[in-house]
Amino acid sequence: MLIATGLIKSYGGRRALNGFDLTVRPGEIVGLVGHNGAGKTTFVEVVTGLVRPDAGQVTVAGVDALRHRNAARRLVGVAPQDQALYLPATVREHLRLFGSLAGLRARTLRAAIDATADELQLTDVLERPVGQLSGGQKRRTQAACALLPTPAVLLLDEPTVGADPSTRHALLAAVLARAEAGAAVVYTTHYLPELAELDATLAVADAGRVIARGRQADLLAGLPSEVRVGFVDGGPPLHVTTFDPAATLAGVLATGCQPDSVDIRRPGLDDLYQSIEHAQELTSDAA
Repeated sequence: MLIATGLIKSYGGRRALNGFDLTVRPGEIVGLVGHNGAGKTTFVEVVTGLVRPDAGQVTVAGVDALRHRNAARRLVGVAPQDQALYLPATVREHLRLFGSLAGLRARTLRAAIDATADELQLTDVLERPVGQLSGGQKRRTQAACALLPTPAVLLLDEPTVGADPSTRHALLAAVLARAEAGAAVVYTTHYLPELAELDATLAVADAGRVIARGRQADLLAGLPSEVRVGFVDGGPPLHVTTFDPAATLAGVLATGCQPDSVDIRRPGLDDLYQSIEHAQELTSDAA
């Protein structure tokens, strides 16, 4: 389990974290979403011990991560957004290094390397220097370094950015497998369909704190969709904002018109952000 409470971190006059709270249960995948500058990456850096907060607490599988950073690090696997690989070293050397740092030795380490390489489609390139890999292979190698020790807490910061479909599929399957094995997973992304595939709960961050938490369907419930219909006769397209797109579309078709294109846009992250910001403005005005 990962528990972060009251995290505060300032850089000069700017607060990157401003009372950041997040709890992730074993086996849970949390999609940490928010605009750039919301505090997502700073939160990951605090949990991994790269940054010390000005205030607050972090517990990783029962270990105080701020007082016992070395012990906590062994329980955390992290794949940062920016690639952090040693280009002259082979894929196997990367996995051996990160597995050793997590305390794996001898046969256990070799077995973990083979299993993780197979899982992320890296077996054929284990002996190849990372500098000779494709972009997708590098992305999978970085993820493999985080996944190999089967950590109690897994932090993945935009792991599929620029990834090809094969890489994306392998990464999502590996993340699901770790959660099923009991890992608490924090997965930052701007792509809601990916979180739906992972059956992730959402934590929406803004201005250094979590402002909404729950299931994706619950957080998006009550937000309107948009129905767009183009017509064969070349007339002006119809754009309708509606809470029941199926009924709206049925009503349009019942008029006898001849549509030439139909598009239903479901609410997404931007709609969720705007809804939360609007609610906050109303609350602030009322106060």
